[in-house]
Amino acid sequence: MKVLSTLTVAREAVSAQPTRPATALLHDVPDARVVVFRIEPGQEVAPHTSTSTVLLAVIAGDGTVSGASGESPVAPGDLVAYDTGELHGMRAGRETLVLAAIITPRPGAR
Repeated sequence: MKVLSTLTVAREAVSAQPTRPATALLHDVPDARVVVFRIEPGQEVAPHTSTSTVLLAVIAGDGTVSGASGESPVAPGDLVAYDTGELHGMRAGRETLVLAAIITPRPGAR
């Protein structure tokens, strides 16, 4: 068993570029991958698709997610589910948005 603090990992996450959200890999096995995103106000993850099912758990902050049915505001405690191949993106609001993305199966495992 692993117990991981998503907030601690998010605080320590790094970004390849200062204008891009910071990410950190929490868990990675053939059945699933868990990635933490720290998205600062003014940053976003551009809409994209995945060959896997994607679940976004909102850990802290506020923001907006987008999908096939449009945009929706999110807050801590929300869980957003995307179907395989569904377009999805995330954008921070006034506060830093911290998300855990659960991706199953792990990309490339199919």
